[in-house]
Amino acid sequence: MTTVLFVLGMSRTGTSALTRVLALSGAALPPGMIGAARGNPRGFWEPRQAHYLNEKILRRHRSAFLDPTLRLHEPADRRDIAEVNAYLTSLPPKDLYVIKDLQVTPIARMWFEAARTAGYDVGTLVAVRRPLEVIKSATAMAPAVTPDLAAALWLKYSLLAERYTRGLPREFVEFSCLLEDWRREVNRIATALDIDLNPDDTAINEFLAADECHQQVNGSACPEPFGTDWLTTTYDNLHRAAGGDTWSEDELDGVFCDYRASEQRLRTAVDNYRRVAKEQRFIPSKLILEIAALAHRRKGTWA
Repeated sequence: MTTVLFVLGMSRTGTSALTRVLALSGAALPPGMIGAARGNPRGFWEPRQAHYLNEKILRRHRSAFLDPTLRLHEPADRRDIAEVNAYLTSLPPKDLYVIKDLQVTPIARMWFEAARTAGYDVGTLVAVRRPLEVIKSATAMAPAVTPDLAAALWLKYSLLAERYTRGLPREFVEFSCLLEDWRREVNRIATALDIDLNPDDTAINEFLAADECHQQVNGSACPEPFGTDWLTTTYDNLHRAAGGDTWSEDELDGVFCDYRASEQRLRTAVDNYRRVAKEQRFIPSKLILEIAALAHRRKGTWA
């Protein structure tokens, strides 16, 4: 039986580092990775075909990665599930896969159902990082993204990653904890998800460097650009979950409901998303990524 591990969460929360550590611990990566870039020089570890598929599905539903709204919080579409299923069943046979694409999170239920339909077991990992660090990192990497939009996206992706993985085998992993003691985190993941992981210590130590974690902040204060305690409440609960402490699904449900009912407060974030989406609509990422892959002769992280 093949097990597929899905790494979920917001961009800049350590999803790439976590995915690579799992790959160096025995989980197979799908073929055809998106290569490294200036914003992530050690690689994104995202399969290009999954990226294209997710982008197509989101556009079909009039959404995109930078969309801060919850418009896709609805039953999965059968056509979408069939396309994801076709992708998963096309992968070479392996006992354990790890799949990370930042666009998976808002449509994660489609991926989970498609994986089960394909006869795979599903395991999930929720990446956690302080929102202020993520906001600083996201805006530094993409200057067109404002702090308000980055905050809204952190909130959306964090809430959906937790919400959609309920009832599934899962573990929460805080980026700082992964950098501090990756062996402890890998052991926690293997135990929680009941999988065999065999880390390559040398390779992981060479890959993971604490100085690659930029935008670190001291203290636990969260920005609250929407006049609420949404970010503070969400991070506090996810932080406790990652540390094995008691946390509250009810509190996260409260934030989710308030967020969904109060999207008027997100006007500046939504306006920023629409402006960025308008600028990018004539530049298909598939063309850009395939040109880049060819330029790199499909070597290294572009393989």
